[in-house]
This record gives sequence, C-alpha cells and structure tokens, in this order.
Amino acid sequence: MVNGSVMSRKDMREPDRFQAVANQAATWLAARKKQVALVGGVVVAAILVVAVVATVQASRAEAMGNATSALLETVGAPVMAAPPEGATYKTFPSEEARAKAVVAEADKVVAEHGGRAAPLALLVKADALFTLKEWDASAAGYEAFLRAAPAGDSLRFAALDGLGLVAEAKGDLAGAASAYERMAQEAPGFADRADLERARVLDTAGKKDEARKLLTGFAEAHKDSSLAGLAAQRLAELGTK
Repeated sequence: MVNGSVMSRKDMREPDRFQAVANQAATWLAARKKQVALVGGVVVAAILVVAVVATVQASRAEAMGNATSALLETVGAPVMAAPPEGATYKTFPSEEARAKAVVAEADKVVAEHGGRAAPLALLVKADALFTLKEWDASAAGYEAFLRAAPAGDSLRFAALDGLGLVAEAKGDLAGAASAYERMAQEAPGFADRADLERARVLDTAGKKDEARKLLTGFAEAHKDSSLAGLAAQRLAELGTK
C-alpha cells in the first residue's frame, strides 16, 4: 500500500475517503495478482487482509473494544524465523502458523463476542482458510460474512473477490467468472476490478471472445476507473492470441 493509506478516526467518518482507500487496496492486489500467483497464491489472503484491515482497524477496534484487538494483532503479526531480541510484539515462523492462529482468534471472537465483531472475524477467518488452502471452508466463510455483514458494508467486495479466488484455486473457472460477475453487481464500487478479473478468467478458460467483448467496453462502462490503462493493455495482449 502507498504511504498515507492508514486512515485516522476522522477519515473513517468520511465515507468517500474510506471508499477511496479501500479501492487502493483492491487495485494494489489486482496489479500484483500475477506475482502472487507465482508463489502459489497462498499469500493472496494475507495481502488483502493487511491492506484492507489497516484501513478499518482504528474505527472498528474502537467500536468493538478488545473483542478484535488480539485478532487484528495476529493478522498483522510479521512472519520471521525468530523475533528480534527484546521484541514485545507477536511473530510467527511461517504463513501457515499465522493463518492457523488467525482462525483460532477469529473463532474466539465469534464465540465470545459475536454481534458487531462477528462479520470482521468471519472475513479474516475466511482469508486465513484460503491461505491454508482449505477452499470449501474458505468459501463458506466468505458467504457467512456476506450474510452477517450489513448490505452497505465497505468490505463486502473483499468477500466477493475471495469467492472468485477460491473458485479459481479449485480450477472452477466458470464459477470464478460467475463470482466476479456477482461482485460487479453486489459491490458496484468495485465493478471495474470485477470486470477486469472476470475478463482474465474468461481468457484463461479459452473464452477469448467473451473476454475481448468485456475489455472492449471497459472504458465506456467505467469512465473514471484507474484500471482503464490495465484493461487496454490486456485487450491489446488478447488481440495477439
């Protein structure tokens, strides 16, 4: 994430500012999907959580008290072979170890507190399960978040995106395309990213004409999108295939 993306409490009271920072997180991940895929995709969820949860930590942790503090500390804990001498913060020796700890903390939040704390815990748990390659459990977690979170929750896009990532990881490209179509409908603020990802999945599935059609109309459908240049680049690349 770029510097300055962690929001203050004042920023959190400004919906437009929150949406802009959340969009930065999604765009940041989209631009690096290829690099992430090269390492097996197991860090996708961690990247998304660190990028997005950082934007909501201040206000939501304040609203929920200590219910989520340990969970958010675990999510943001660094992975290293051994903590520096004298370190007082939590560390983990591997991504897998941290993900397992996140699942445990999320379950604790839901069991002991529930209520307003539950949706965020469900989302974070689903991301951790994705890191652990527990695809079905991860998808179930994202759906649970979507059922529990308010209709206007600004993190709904993350769960919808997660469903697409899970389907793709399972080799279900048709399911992934459907998930991104759903994302465009249910999280219109991220419809440009959803269309870009859907086009990518369609291309991978060999449905190049459908992908080309989606990318050709991208600029018109998303006039103010910061992803227009990337869409044009992918369209040009698609034309050579």
